[in-house]
Amino acid sequence: MKLHQLQPAEGAVHKEKRIGRGEASGKGGTSTKGNKGQQSRAGYQRKFAHEGGQMPIQRRVPKRGFKNNNRIEFKVFNLGQIDQVVEKYGITEFTLENLYMNGLISQTDSVKILGNGELKSKLTFKVNAISEKAKAAIEAAGGTVEIVK
Repeated sequence: MKLHQLQPAEGAVHKEKRIGRGEASGKGGTSTKGNKGQQSRAGYQRKFAHEGGQMPIQRRVPKRGFKNNNRIEFKVFNLGQIDQVVEKYGITEFTLENLYMNGLISQTDSVKILGNGELKSKLTFKVNAISEKAKAAIEAAGGTVEIVK
């Protein structure tokens, strides 16, 4: 093969449509844009959520409530669940790393311990938050609590 024999693959090159170049082109007159109206004009840009003059849905539906951007979402564990988790996964320390490694939380989750249920095992807790009742129950069982930020 020589340089002068190079050519594009079959079907790779298409002839450009010459719109608005007279009736003989087959694309004359309205230039494939239908008849008159805003959409047939140059520079037309559809407005977001435009419903053709009907009141848009974001204006028809009333506003309700708000979302607090400063809210901290916790992954909650009750004391009653912790013994089951310790048995199932063989955890000796209840830390964020251990929970993540065992697939119980995602890497960005914050963990809070609540006092519902009873704790039988002596454990070390390194979590983001804990309730007063849960802290008292853990210390009564001989465990320690450390708050991690």
